[in-house]
Amino acid sequence: MKTRLQSLGLVDRALAAIGDDELEALVAGLGDDHREAVERLAEGTSADELRAAASSGRLNGTMESLVMVLTDACLADCIEQLDDHADNPSTDQLTEVLPGLVERHGVPLTRLMLASTVAGEAPAAAIIRDLLKNDDLVKLPPVEPKPVTPIVQAPSVDDAEREAIKAKRREMKERKQAEARARREQSQRDRGRA
Repeated sequence: MKTRLQSLGLVDRALAAIGDDELEALVAGLGDDHREAVERLAEGTSADELRAAASSGRLNGTMESLVMVLTDACLADCIEQLDDHADNPSTDQLTEVLPGLVERHGVPLTRLMLASTVAGEAPAAAIIRDLLKNDDLVKLPPVEPKPVTPIVQAPSVDDAEREAIKAKRREMKERKQAEARARREQSQRDRGRA
C-alpha cells in the first residue's frame, strides 16, 4: 500500500508541475473521444476541474483514469519507439527514446505519462521512478513545502478578567462539592432510618 501511495504521489507531482494554461491546452488538443472521457471523469475541462477530479479521485481510480486519457498518445508513442522492448525496457532504452518523446509531447506530458506507468505497476516501474527522480530531462521538480496550519491562539485576556474567571470556576467547584456532600449525608441518613 505504501508503494502504491508513493506511485500516486508521483502522478500528483507530475500533474501539479503542469501549468493551468498548458493543462487546458492539452485537453483542447485531444481527440473528441478522449475529450469526452475527460469531461465525464472531471465534470469539465478547466484546469481547476481537472485538478479537483484528480485530487478527489486519488483512491477510487479517477486520477489514474484521467491521467491515462491525457497521456494516451504519449504512451502509444513511447511503446512504438521502444518497439520489442516496450514491455520491459532497460534504463538505456528508455533514456534513448525520452528526447524524442519530450520533443513531440513536451516535458510535462512525458513526465505525467512516466508517472502514470509507475502507478500502473509497469515492470519497469523502478527504472522509471529513478528517471523521474534523477534524469535531468524528465526529473520532477522538488516538492513545494506545504504551509503548516497555524496554531490558533486563544484570545488574550487581561489579568483581572482571568482572576475573575478563576474565581467563578472555584465558586462553581465548591458549590458542586457542597451539593455532592449534602447528597452523601442525606443518603447516609436515609440508610440509618432503614
